[in-house]
Amino acid sequence: MEQNNDLLGQGAVPESNSTTEHNNNNINMETLLNQEGLALDFPQPGEIRTGVIASVSQSQVLVSVGAKSEGVITGRELETIPTDERAALQVGQEILVYVLNAEDDNGNVVLSYTRAQEQKGWAEVEKMLEDSATYEGKVDGFNKGGIIVPVYGLRGFIPASQLSISRRMAVTGDTPDQRYAKMIGEPISVRVIEVDRKRRRLILSERAASSETRQSIKERVIESLKEGESYSGKVTSLADFGAFVNVNGADGLVHLSEISWDRVQHPSEVLEVGQEVKVKVINIDREKRRIGLSIRALQSDPWQSKVEKFKVGQLVEGVITRLTKFGAFARLEGDLEGLIHISEISENRIEHPKEAGLHEGDVVTLRVIRIDPDQRRIGLSLRKVDSGAFKDLDLKQISLDGVSLEMAEDTPAPDAPAPEAPAPEASAPEAPAPDAAPAPEEPPTVEKPAGGETSEQ
Repeated sequence: MEQNNDLLGQGAVPESNSTTEHNNNNINMETLLNQEGLALDFPQPGEIRTGVIASVSQSQVLVSVGAKSEGVITGRELETIPTDERAALQVGQEILVYVLNAEDDNGNVVLSYTRAQEQKGWAEVEKMLEDSATYEGKVDGFNKGGIIVPVYGLRGFIPASQLSISRRMAVTGDTPDQRYAKMIGEPISVRVIEVDRKRRRLILSERAASSETRQSIKERVIESLKEGESYSGKVTSLADFGAFVNVNGADGLVHLSEISWDRVQHPSEVLEVGQEVKVKVINIDREKRRIGLSIRALQSDPWQSKVEKFKVGQLVEGVITRLTKFGAFARLEGDLEGLIHISEISENRIEHPKEAGLHEGDVVTLRVIRIDPDQRRIGLSLRKVDSGAFKDLDLKQISLDGVSLEMAEDTPAPDAPAPEAPAPEASAPEAPAPDAAPAPEEPPTVEKPAGGETSEQ
């Protein structure tokens, strides 16, 4: 009995030990290893670790990250690695990896290389924002609102409003492609102005990194511009006296008179802000830092073609359009006008054209006395219409069908003797015309009678 009791007692002990072992099995393996000083640093999802590449193949990359087994980069995560970076991976190389899963169904730690680089980039740009640091990069792309610049593997966005003054003023075109495509590959200095990891938002500014001012840009542009050269620009503002056009980052003035050959009352009649135009530099004042531009200088002057048909000395017909103290304006053809100066209206001295009987709407014959292509002016005269100085020119203007006119010489020839009348036949003389007067110098001739004798009293 005692023996049985002893056996029972022994049996009781193993039952107790069995319960203890069951409880111990429920204890986390990591805890037991920690107690024994043999703990492994198990990876956690979302953690970034530095690992060592154990092997590289076409289908996967094994990375030792201090776990019970090596982590694996495979599938889609392997494909996201840029081709050049993937080709550079070597066994024994240390790389940053992001833990996607601490243990998959196969007991592997699932890793991502690109996610690690991305998280590292976010940490870098956050530090840049804190330190107001400047980053030197290159334009990599664009969209309708601005350009894209990669920063530490992240796609940073520069809104159009955050481009530098010179770059913003040089932007031309109606579409994003026209405005920004030419910038791709250009170097650019930027600062981080906004970081949002959750929304994956990174906003950059070139303007914040630029030390250029409008004044310094204008001085630089003025030095590069050349008078007489043509440039593309963009209308930045309109005023009563003209339009401001930005050329290469500096504003120049297109005076109202230089916008068009036609009469323009306000620039808004033909221009609008943001419009792209071709301009010609007509003057540069480097001391006052002013740029004079012209739009019409690049257009053909319609006045020149209209005035080609007129010549100095020509007689023309005009309609009086305006009377002033200094003369009268006459419309010759279409909108082409000339000036009759007060001194060219009458031979007598007058103070106002009305004194010579001129009124608006009168149709008068005038003589062209001056054509000034540079000033686009035509001088007319009323008092020289009958001037003998232009008689030869006036005769040349006469064109009569079927009539040939011979020009008289400058020195008139002496009067030629009248042709002799044919000898009269022997017959009774005709009585002179009633209105004809007898010649005073010679006495009348007495004809002999038929017998040949003359009777004298």
